[in-house]
Amino acid sequence: MKKFVSYIISHLRILYLISIMALTVVLILIMFPNDYSRVQYDHTVGSIWHGEDLYAPYDLTILKPESESEQEVQRIKEESTRYFYVDSGAEQTARRRLAASGLTRRQAALAAQIVSVVYNSPGYCNTEEELDGHPVVVLTGNVGREVDPSVLTTPVDVERFVLQAVADSGEAMRLTRLLTDSILAPSIVFDANRTHLELDTRLSQVAYSSRMIQQNELIVSKGQRIDEETALALSSLEQEESHRKMADYNSLVHYVGQALLCIIAFVALYIFLKNIRHPMLDDIKKVTFAFFIVVFISAIVALLVRTNPDYVLLAPVCIVPILMRIFFDMRVALYIHIVAVIIIGNMVPNSYEFIFYQLVSGMMSIITVRNFEKRSSFFAVALVIFSTYSLIYIAGVLSTDTGFATLQPQRFLIFFINAILTLLAYPLIFLFERMFGMTTNLTLLEISSTNTPALRELSQKAPGTFQHSMQVANIAEDLINEIGGNALLAKVGALYHDIGKIMAPIYFTENQNNGFNPHDNIDYEESAHIITQHVRDGVTLAKKYRLPAEVTDFIRTHHGTTVTGYFYAQAKLHRPEDEIKIADYRYPGPTPFSRETAVVMLVDSVEAACKSLKNHDKESIDRMVDNIINDKMNMNQLNNCPLTLQDITRIRTHLKERMMSVYHVRIEYPVK
Repeated sequence: MKKFVSYIISHLRILYLISIMALTVVLILIMFPNDYSRVQYDHTVGSIWHGEDLYAPYDLTILKPESESEQEVQRIKEESTRYFYVDSGAEQTARRRLAASGLTRRQAALAAQIVSVVYNSPGYCNTEEELDGHPVVVLTGNVGREVDPSVLTTPVDVERFVLQAVADSGEAMRLTRLLTDSILAPSIVFDANRTHLELDTRLSQVAYSSRMIQQNELIVSKGQRIDEETALALSSLEQEESHRKMADYNSLVHYVGQALLCIIAFVALYIFLKNIRHPMLDDIKKVTFAFFIVVFISAIVALLVRTNPDYVLLAPVCIVPILMRIFFDMRVALYIHIVAVIIIGNMVPNSYEFIFYQLVSGMMSIITVRNFEKRSSFFAVALVIFSTYSLIYIAGVLSTDTGFATLQPQRFLIFFINAILTLLAYPLIFLFERMFGMTTNLTLLEISSTNTPALRELSQKAPGTFQHSMQVANIAEDLINEIGGNALLAKVGALYHDIGKIMAPIYFTENQNNGFNPHDNIDYEESAHIITQHVRDGVTLAKKYRLPAEVTDFIRTHHGTTVTGYFYAQAKLHRPEDEIKIADYRYPGPTPFSRETAVVMLVDSVEAACKSLKNHDKESIDRMVDNIINDKMNMNQLNNCPLTLQDITRIRTHLKERMMSVYHVRIEYPVK
């Protein structure tokens, strides 16, 4: 049992990767509709058939155009006959109701006259809407006779009769309502069953097919321009193939196949990241973020597919490479985008078109977002995406040799909306930074201003430290640009690396301007504690000012696990009889673990040490730089960072040049 638990603990990261990948696959399969039985052929009228010669796999009925069939059905409905049967007792019913109506003598006499007129007509029908524009057949028993609808009496005619006889309009309306609602009974009654039966019979005789294609008969040949007749044949073949495929469709097998395709894509991504040893795999938050983005964009596409597949290009898929590029590097952004597009493309109609659009526009957005340090860059990316979509669409139309006349303006509107939606990446950056605890260059730019609360307090309480931090930041930025890395992160980390000195600024020499040194009045161990404490205080202030974790790392690592050499040496010199514990003089660490934190450590030490030199000549600066870098290497302070010997050589050279330029040291050239 203990072995099993220890095995689980030692493989937690890989187990988490497998779990989140499985969850992502399940969510994607659930989100997309389960209608994959439809077979599709590209049969746009006027386009060129680029496939091989296509023969009918079986006897095929060619369907009429859907619009033509709908027109014929609509015509039959409009011309359908309305059937009525005669109610011979209708007049007697009306007179009986009239006698019981309670009308005055004058009103009853007028009503009786109207009843006589109504029932002496060819027929009274109270369903006027059934007469409009339709042939009418009146059945007496099983014998029918066709009647002109215009000679039949309706409630409108009754109203006209009353208005001709009664001057008072209010009385006329009341009498009309009484007659049509309570007294008059229809002498011909609408026969709904007979009418619908007749209509169904005529609709069943509608021919939805136009001709037959025999098995092995050529439907379309390679390079042939598709006309309307060929397009109908391809459409008919689509429907028949879909029906036959649906008969043998197994949803479980389909889900297994789709899941395997997703897993293969994710495994390929994992192998790539593992092969380049990308640190992303070592950070659970970053892995979770990458899978979350894939699920997020898949949900948007799935919603559009379920709503209307024709609008699937509205989905701002390029948000994926933009966010990945901002949070990671170009390679990771490209590979994650490719994986997302392949997975989603397998779930949507017109997969080839979707994948082509998204891959090309995604690559263009990654290139555009390379230096994403201004808000205006978002609009530049949106413009690039819109232009890329539009050019691909125009090229696709021209490749079918149909000319510009077939361009659809609504497609450009879809591309424009897609580009506008891509601007959502900007607010999403800040949301995901908070959700997953990551930092982007946009945030680093914001906190690089010396007007932030932390740096403003540093400049007020520890001005010497502030000037030192500014100098270190400038040199570190140049060095990272020289050897490669995130120069902005190095600059910001250097600006904040010493903010812990705010708590006790007078104990640090750069802030001592009046000749007073408080260390003269305390013992060496206490002095060392105050000096090393600025690292812990810096971490505390970083939490107070909500600095990103990446910036806080510079505070923790800029002294590594080195020792406050001066106070340790003084303690050993002046207290030889005491046991001096080196741990009391050591910084808490850890040692630097990135190129940026390592560079800041070296620049911090070199800048402070060179400032303390009495003689700033070239030999003194060269010797000081070499000694500091060698000491850091001998104390294993650079073992955990990915600096190469070549990088360290370039750092030596650059630091020497910068220190000489700071102190205006000139190289003496030989006189000829």
